[in-house]
Amino acid sequence: MIKIKLFTALALSLFLNTCSEQKSKIEIEQSINSEKKPEEHKQNPYNNERSLFHSVIHDQISQVVRTIFQDSKGIIWFGTQNGAFKVVGDSLIHIDKIISESGKGVTIKEITESKDGKIWLGHSDGISSIDGDTVRNYYESDGLISNDVWSVAADKNGRIWIGTIAGVCVLDGQEFTTFELPEGQADATRGISSAKMVHSIFEDSNGTLWFSSNAGLFSYANHSLINVSEKAGIETNFVNEIFEDKQGELWVSTKKGLYHLTENKAENITKGNIETGKGIGSIAEDKDGNLWFVSNQHYLYTYDGNELIEFQPSEDNKGPVVFQLFKDQANRLWFVGFGGAFRLENGIFMNVTKNGPW
Repeated sequence: MIKIKLFTALALSLFLNTCSEQKSKIEIEQSINSEKKPEEHKQNPYNNERSLFHSVIHDQISQVVRTIFQDSKGIIWFGTQNGAFKVVGDSLIHIDKIISESGKGVTIKEITESKDGKIWLGHSDGISSIDGDTVRNYYESDGLISNDVWSVAADKNGRIWIGTIAGVCVLDGQEFTTFELPEGQADATRGISSAKMVHSIFEDSNGTLWFSSNAGLFSYANHSLINVSEKAGIETNFVNEIFEDKQGELWVSTKKGLYHLTENKAENITKGNIETGKGIGSIAEDKDGNLWFVSNQHYLYTYDGNELIEFQPSEDNKGPVVFQLFKDQANRLWFVGFGGAFRLENGIFMNVTKNGPW
């Protein structure tokens, strides 16, 4: 039986200090509700706490950091509600040329790198590529299936896969082609959803592509598309992402729990052990091989293969409402989301602002 250990009780919900400095409560809720990760817990006793960030709010990379990525050169990228940033030396640089077709700024939701070294970003108004100092933006007018992009992945053959609110398309370097996935259902608990929404696209170490969608989890290899949710026994079609650990084991975050996928059989390791609420979100692995994941957007857990441990920081050790967990090339764990970007250093959340520390 898996034991559950409760470390310290603390919610990760964050409210802001003054109307002049920050968003209203309604705007905050709208920002959180539009995320692809599980949303705010329906009842959190700490929701009325003042934000940790009232004293440093102007120094945050962004009030909402949706994603983080490190490329093959070691450069760290942040995708935020205020566009894309990268760290160059000790400086944080904003990428100004990523814009909508009407010339407005965008919200970055996913970042990846293709085998030719280009950086690809999926955002609220299409996708963009960065090649050195050259930025190219792609929209529906270029053949993209939808401008509302939620995921982007580059496969080993150099193709760019784009998951949108209207399904999947693939860019082969010349043109966009629609890739047909079964239609599911819109998730009524999310602020933004659709029957064709694709939350994550991932290529594993064997070259198999995985699609996490509102119709379930699908694998694609050798021109064969398989409904893994149906075959492996995943009890919900609302799938958020799939993660491959350093041993090649696959883990699936869903609305009804975290699944361990082995030999086409899915085991729900959280069922009956933790409250998943609206679902499991982002997954990462630390240097010791422990899994970290988000439940109901507010609660962090670790799993060492035997025990589930709830990790909630103390009153003087707060992190963000987590949208993504990420391990960088130096084996440091990052936590980004509503409230900014943080690293976990010796059990302490270090606030990483526009000035670092990097």
